Amino acid sequence: MDAWKKTFAIIWSGQLFSTLSSAVVGYAVIFWLSIETGSAEILAFSYIAMFLPHLLLGPFTGVFIDRWDRKRIMITADIFIAACTAVMAALFAFGEVRIPYFYVLLALRSVGSAFHVPAMQASVPLLAPESQLLRVAGVNQVIHSTSTLAGPALAALLINALNMTYALMFDVVGAAVACVTLALVHIPRPPKKDGAPKPHVFREMKEGLREVYSRPGLLWLFVFVILATFFIFPLSALFPLMTTKHFAGGTTQMSFVEIAWGVGMLLGGVVLGAVKQKINKAVLINLTYLGMGTAFFASGLLPPAAFPVFLALTLMGGVAGAVYGGAFTVMVQTAVDPAALGRVFSIYGSIMLAPAMFGLLQTGFIADRIGILNVFLITGGALALLGAISFFVPAIRRVVKGGDVGLRRHGTEDAVRT
Repeated sequence: MDAWKKTFAIIWSGQLFSTLSSAVVGYAVIFWLSIETGSAEILAFSYIAMFLPHLLLGPFTGVFIDRWDRKRIMITADIFIAACTAVMAALFAFGEVRIPYFYVLLALRSVGSAFHVPAMQASVPLLAPESQLLRVAGVNQVIHSTSTLAGPALAALLINALNMTYALMFDVVGAAVACVTLALVHIPRPPKKDGAPKPHVFREMKEGLREVYSRPGLLWLFVFVILATFFIFPLSALFPLMTTKHFAGGTTQMSFVEIAWGVGMLLGGVVLGAVKQKINKAVLINLTYLGMGTAFFASGLLPPAAFPVFLALTLMGGVAGAVYGGAFTVMVQTAVDPAALGRVFSIYGSIMLAPAMFGLLQTGFIADRIGILNVFLITGGALALLGAISFFVPAIRRVVKGGDVGLRRHGTEDAVRT
């Protein structure tokens, strides 16, 4: 077995357990809030608490991710997230459950994720050959989809058979496993350039932005991903309420929906792991907008008795979501200088979440006023339209046709700009 494969095998074993335990916590909290409150606004504010710190800190965390040892960053972030979860578990154990406490602790967990997620994404190109990045992305999607599959079932089991304290402590164990496996591997640091200027946060932030806006094809892909996120994030907060209010389901039915999405992501990850590196990723990204849009729009047309059809459409959306995430991540990893990947991924996370936060703020109001089904119809139609338009943007069309879009490959200088 190649050395890079052994390294990934160790990392993936820990990340599988960590991702699964985090999924259990996420679903347990969402299930508990859905059942206890039944409020779209509370769910929306919970999602905002989970992502707002990531949005605000992203441009700054990327600078330090590219400066510091990425392995130590991930281990420290895992420990911090686990500590926040342990506090949440203690609140349940002592009967001090308050919704505002949830908001604060979810926000603190998001601070840890703001460091961990881009650090992991930026480390991948330093460990695997460029020709294998799409397959690595496929395996990562399989890990996340496996967690999506098992997470809701385990969350429902722990909530019903035991209590929320046990469900939350499961994440602490997962973080410990992840830290041990990360400690066993070596993650190299990007080589420093000769004559590099002294560290300066805002200058380094501008350099990260320049990595994106100096390449028109990549810049336009960012623009469309941000627009798509504006519609996808708010809708994600409504899946539990769609299940309970429109289909009259409970915890079990909510688990089925999440499992259906997980099966779709698993299938999408398998597809990514099997396809050749030369496949045009811009085409995949554009097609996923059409796929997710169609699935969401069709879900908005379903009668209350059509829950099995909703599961099938959710699975379809999961396939599209896995392909979308994997293809876009690999495009960035192969386009950007490894020394700047932490900044680019963290900046991307922030600018992606900005419109998503605005959309989430409107989720409760819109869902309560126009109805959840209409939200699915509007969101699905907008995503499908976005996918169709993306093929007619000149810079993206050159990507689709395989033309030079000014992407930088590892070990080379800037390519010809479009």
